[in-house]
Amino acid sequence: MDWQSLAVLVTGGTGSFGHKFTEIMLREYHPRKLIIFSRDELKQHEMRQAWEDTPACDTLRFFIGDVRDKDRLLRAMHGVDIVVHAAALKQVPACEYNPFEAVLTNVMGAKNVVDAALDAGVTRALLVSTDKAVNPVNLYGATKLCAEKMWIQGNSYAGENGTRFSCVRYGNVVGSRGSVVPLFLQQRRSRVVTITDERMTRFWITIEQGVRFAIRGIEMMYGGEVFVPKIPSMRMIGLARALVPDCTIRYIGIRPGEKLHEVMISEDEARQAREFDDMYVVLPLFPWWGDSHWREGRTLPDGFRYASDTNDRWLTESDLRRMSEGILAGVERE
Repeated sequence: MDWQSLAVLVTGGTGSFGHKFTEIMLREYHPRKLIIFSRDELKQHEMRQAWEDTPACDTLRFFIGDVRDKDRLLRAMHGVDIVVHAAALKQVPACEYNPFEAVLTNVMGAKNVVDAALDAGVTRALLVSTDKAVNPVNLYGATKLCAEKMWIQGNSYAGENGTRFSCVRYGNVVGSRGSVVPLFLQQRRSRVVTITDERMTRFWITIEQGVRFAIRGIEMMYGGEVFVPKIPSMRMIGLARALVPDCTIRYIGIRPGEKLHEVMISEDEARQAREFDDMYVVLPLFPWWGDSHWREGRTLPDGFRYASDTNDRWLTESDLRRMSEGILAGVERE
């Protein structure tokens, strides 16, 4: 893919994903234009300042807008080749307390991005999703599941030769805004760390790994895929002890809408999935827009599910300690 000839737009571009996506795009891929679409003018101003004395500054464009506003999206996508949709309300408690707002942004916002991409003639559009969309138990997960379904079926509206839509789905991003890492770091002062349940496991992925997987998804997609990386699991209690050695653990019980373990591919989805050395690809149920691809992938056995508690890749305490040192060094630099 000739990135240097392409105009790229990322929604939610001032978030954790957007910052890292922008950094990697500008330093390694050099697109013709990179448009940051978000609704926070202060964050856009700070982001612009971070790049203003670099040659990449001429590549950047900043659009203030909300994914709830289809007309603004359409204007921002004029002449755009690639769209990455990362804008979302993602805090589980906030979505539970403000359900209508979560639906307007995560569901109707995704619909607006699909419509605008179709109308603007965008070539490829990628949705950044989450493991919480699989068998959801909270509203955030339900909205992301709905967004995934609409996104995949957006290919049907495009027909055989129109915009192509695919998704990437991965687990908790360690160190992103709202993740558990900042909480554990805050609790270092008291040396008392709160854990909801000692059995709890999660998938581990860094923000850089997530962004690079998304870029790879854009390059590989035919339309209709959900790309799922093979990543390690971790025990939350192990992460807490790595970040706060010799801490006291206080168990506070599972919160509403929280799971003990996360699932990235359900048993039902596994029937439509193909396995590769470093990822899974979930294929669409009804690919009306063209032939299926990925036939070289391995089919999965009956009853397979990709879950954080049955994963065959685990981070050891030494792995967590080493990664935590990197996280702590980054916090100190900030």
